[in-house]
Amino acid sequence: MKIKKNDTVVVIAGNYKGKIGKVLKVFPDKDRVIVEGVNLRKRHTKPNQKNPQGGIIEKEAPIHVSNVMILDPKTNEPSRIGSKIIIDEKTGKKKRVRISKVSGEMLA
Repeated sequence: MKIKKNDTVVVIAGNYKGKIGKVLKVFPDKDRVIVEGVNLRKRHTKPNQKNPQGGIIEKEAPIHVSNVMILDPKTNEPSRIGSKIIIDEKTGKKKRVRISKVSGEMLA
């Protein structure tokens, strides 16, 4: 999976199309991600130690990874992700890095 935790993504399909958020959690085995403020679901909870009042809580639900695109750090546009092999200056070893297809900029 090319999208990782803490990436800034834009939703490209579904009810939240066009919304931008940070990836909170990744489920590679199910090809799903949880994006901040996207796909909100209401959950009824009993009172517990964490929430002594109980009540209705809004939580983000996972969405399929094919419905999100990473934002290019340079142009701030949705972009596909590619990979490039570079040689690390410190160790001299080969390292695979993710790059943006729009600007060629390296992704963190």
